[in-house]
Amino acid sequence: MLPYLIIYSSKDIASFTRKRGSEIKLGQSVQTITNFPEDLHNSSAKYVLLGLPEDIGVRANYGRGGTQTAWKPALENILNIQSNEFLRGEELLVLGHVDFDDVMKNADALNQKTRDEIEYLRKLVEFVDARVCEVIKLIVAAGKIPIIIGGGHNNAYPNIKGASEGLKSSGKITQKGINVINCDPHTDMRPLEGRHSGNGFSYAFEENHLAKYAVLGIHESYNTDSVLNKFANDKENLFYNTFESIFIAEDKTFNEATDECINFCKDNYCGVEIDLDAITNVPSSAKTSSGLSPVQARQYVYNAAKKLNACYFYIAEGAPVLAHIKADNKTGKLIAYLVADFIKGNRSRTND
Repeated sequence: MLPYLIIYSSKDIASFTRKRGSEIKLGQSVQTITNFPEDLHNSSAKYVLLGLPEDIGVRANYGRGGTQTAWKPALENILNIQSNEFLRGEELLVLGHVDFDDVMKNADALNQKTRDEIEYLRKLVEFVDARVCEVIKLIVAAGKIPIIIGGGHNNAYPNIKGASEGLKSSGKITQKGINVINCDPHTDMRPLEGRHSGNGFSYAFEENHLAKYAVLGIHESYNTDSVLNKFANDKENLFYNTFESIFIAEDKTFNEATDECINFCKDNYCGVEIDLDAITNVPSSAKTSSGLSPVQARQYVYNAAKKLNACYFYIAEGAPVLAHIKADNKTGKLIAYLVADFIKGNRSRTND
């Protein structure tokens, strides 16, 4: 048992579920476990839901905190989806969340204005990395697909590393390294300057946990020359297309751009990621006024799940606390839609 993994009981799930007569919500039929990871092997559920309530990596990248607030509203919205012929609760196991309270307290003691404090935050991210990586590794090794919600995009690194190591330990791949597709205004391939939300993919690539990496719809004005040059100089392993080429110049359709990224990643197990910064007006650490529509984001998730051999799904950077209204229910509901779309897409692939 991992001391920092908070496992949810059926009683915990019930506290989030709003029951109504003659209806069955996902929360009334999702699976739970007592012992991790042993009980995973006995579960019929293919998908394992995990929360990452932290924002240390965002703050270590000079960003606005708040990504620790995505998990609970997302969970509540997911559990209150109807369990019906389109998605049954039994398909999903709700594991719980990784506890970062001790690390968050250390981060909260800083005002984050000095270089020394930023360096300290980046050291704290390494504790986040270690905890997330171990949980993801064990879920994937058990033959399940983790669906990961919350936290900054620093968690791309432990997601990728954990999935890669889990697949290798279970004999599904012989050498470490998986592909990843990411829908994001940024590549998050900043320099190896200490861990933060802007370089999760850099560290995974440097350590060969990340084999091929494709980014859908980066924003041309928000990626550095050095990062763009890195992609240009390694076209065999790195690929992106830009938001402007799709929606402004209209050189290709959104579906064509999505398929470019999918086809680039098809030859291996693949992590599927989406940064909520990519969607117009979603409260996030780098909220955009010009991005994808929620429907386009859902289409991307569904198609990636259907056409790729997905080994995990990660929804990053949501920050409902940064909404301009006090009671933001939309972000949690959008995350619930994305989770359902991923499961339906992946299940469709299985049934093809």
